[in-house]
Amino acid sequence: MSLLQIAEPNQSKKPHTHRYALGIDLGTTRSLVAVVRSSKPQVIGDKASECQSGEANTAKLGADCQKLLPSVVYFGKDNQGNDITLVGSPAEKMADSDPQHTIRSVKRFMGRSLADIKFNHPYELIDNGEYMPSIVTPQGNKNPVEISSIILHHLYERAKSALPADSIAGAVITVPAYFDEAQRQATKDCATMIGLNVIRLLNEPTAAAMAYGLDKDEKSAYHLIYDLGGGTFDVSLLKLNHGVYEVLATGGNSALGGDDIDRLIAHFLIKSVGVDPKTVDNHQKQAINLIAKQAKQQLTTDDAITVNFQINQQDYQVSLDGIKLGEIIKPVTDRTLAACEQVLRDANIDKSQLNDVILVGGSTRMPTIQSVVENAFHKKPLCRINPDEVVALGASLYADQLINEQTNGVLLLDVTPLSLGLETMGGLTEIIIPRNTPIPVKRKQVFTTYQDYQNAMIIHVVQGERDTVADNRSLGQFKLTDIPAMKAGIARIEVTFAIDADGQLTVSAQELTTKKQSEILVKPSYGLSESEQEKLLQAGFDYAKTDKENRSLIEAKVEAQRELLAIESALLEFSHLLDDDQQNNLKISINAVQQAIDNNDKSALKDAEKSLKIHSDAFASLIMNQAVHTSMTGTTTADWTK
Repeated sequence: MSLLQIAEPNQSKKPHTHRYALGIDLGTTRSLVAVVRSSKPQVIGDKASECQSGEANTAKLGADCQKLLPSVVYFGKDNQGNDITLVGSPAEKMADSDPQHTIRSVKRFMGRSLADIKFNHPYELIDNGEYMPSIVTPQGNKNPVEISSIILHHLYERAKSALPADSIAGAVITVPAYFDEAQRQATKDCATMIGLNVIRLLNEPTAAAMAYGLDKDEKSAYHLIYDLGGGTFDVSLLKLNHGVYEVLATGGNSALGGDDIDRLIAHFLIKSVGVDPKTVDNHQKQAINLIAKQAKQQLTTDDAITVNFQINQQDYQVSLDGIKLGEIIKPVTDRTLAACEQVLRDANIDKSQLNDVILVGGSTRMPTIQSVVENAFHKKPLCRINPDEVVALGASLYADQLINEQTNGVLLLDVTPLSLGLETMGGLTEIIIPRNTPIPVKRKQVFTTYQDYQNAMIIHVVQGERDTVADNRSLGQFKLTDIPAMKAGIARIEVTFAIDADGQLTVSAQELTTKKQSEILVKPSYGLSESEQEKLLQAGFDYAKTDKENRSLIEAKVEAQRELLAIESALLEFSHLLDDDQQNNLKISINAVQQAIDNNDKSALKDAEKSLKIHSDAFASLIMNQAVHTSMTGTTTADWTK
């Protein structure tokens, strides 16, 4: 017998109103919103209607049901000076006539400083220091979060038009798996600006796996998600077993995608007619980029085409076929495959162990891409679900599970892409959460003070794979104060690193005696650039041997320095226990250790410490004897036999 939902008196005006949670793919070039209705995920179109999603080869877009919203915003003025803001297809049409104010691929600017933005674009940027730059428009300067929120608002309005009033409880928004903390927070900020509740951020590859229903496999299986969108590339290795999605490793490039393919084709077209690309202005380049994109799409169905374009009012024609296209875009495909190989190495999985390779993202429609992937992994990739829709559909399924608190849903175990730690003495990095650790996660570690009576400590949070802080990336720092005055090494400070389900990192420190606590939400003002992402990961492998040797030396120096501080502290209080010769020998040994530290000579340091130990142990014995003598003074044997 089924149960009928009821509500307590005065607790709900609409006790039977169904709540919906949206799945939103806020893409670089195209965005979608989907929802689960009648147990089926459906993409919501722009005519307040539901678009039935089916196999990729039958997914035709009708005039009354445009599902894909171009992630484009145009800022302009009319003849009367009134603001004109266009979103989606109307904005896209302005790219040819006014490319500087037609903002495309704004996702690539999210969470980045001006120094991080090394890709080509036609916009005038205003430097905001370490914060995201603003884009100059006729309506004033617009930052990436503000522009993205306009796209998100358009999707939100679509959903509100299609669903009952006040029935939307929130949304799961997808992000590239390689988005760092700053980029994820910027995505959340977009939703906050329009009043949309973010239930969770979900990695795009994981969403795609959910759309394919891979959790229904009873056996353990490995799946590689190859996600090449308009502006980002992500690769994730998932292990699926009895409804558990475990992300074993992630990789990719947050500034690599279909836009780069378009530029490579445009560059080829310009050079093939004998024109130097440097002599072509931004306006003409933008027009040729659009023609290149159309040529790319046409080669999805045609074997060969003729491309017509203009440069400086001169007409040109260039023939293009699939084989030539593969050669042109090889720089992009090579970089995607290199990222795939790195992910497999990280997880210690051979490509022969893969059960499936799943294609996601509009760029994977290209037969050239499908062929490259098939040849690389020796298996035909899965692409039966529309690659443009698969992420939004998977996000809607997960959103529906969360909002309805389903207990039979899948379990998602995402991972953190880079190691997180803090700075210790000597500029060393102490890793608290290693990369590829499943999240959410909380890790604790206890540290102590370095100097006598130290009453404060700086907690410096870093990200990266190197042993020294200088070679990693600083995420932020905070200060723990009011540490009780104690001898060095006695205080106990517990540092906690916690990453929530959205990938947000919180670091806290607590002195265990007083319970004095301080914390920081790590929200860096800019994200990782393409070169930084590759450098941080690769450097960990390239310098592993050197880092090990350097770390060993630094740790030896730090330990020796601590020993010297302890001896100097003891001398201030107990030097009277030593005669002149003993004091002189001890000081000579201290100087020898200090000289070895200054010279970075590990061998000499080891010898100097052995010599120092002879004199310091003798000094320690004298201190111990005095302590025993003091404690025994005034007592008799009878006191110990009672």
